[in-house]
Amino acid sequence: MADATPGSGAPSSNRNIMIVLSYLWLLALVPLLTEKEDKEVQWHAKHGIVLMIAEIVLWIVITGINVTTGLFLGCITAFLSLFVWLGLIILHILCIVKGVNGQRLIVPGLSEYADKL
Repeated sequence: MADATPGSGAPSSNRNIMIVLSYLWLLALVPLLTEKEDKEVQWHAKHGIVLMIAEIVLWIVITGINVTTGLFLGCITAFLSLFVWLGLIILHILCIVKGVNGQRLIVPGLSEYADKL
């Protein structure tokens, strides 16, 4: 994960609130739809939506593994998935902190899709 230089755009008066909302899963739609002029908020909102979609796909995969591996292995994978979700929460917190401080957190393999939205 690397930092990127924030883009230009007319800063919103409530930019920090909108950046926080950008990383709270479905609430990312609020800044995406309301802050059209602020390019930085738009980037964070798109990034938050890409993260949400990736987490939904990951949740489906982990649930499929838990269901198909049986009781014993399902318990082990369910326990290990707790660490995956903890890591994702930490990732959201890092994105929020960097965003509020005027930076971007680039997640390899995912952040490229935020630019394409």
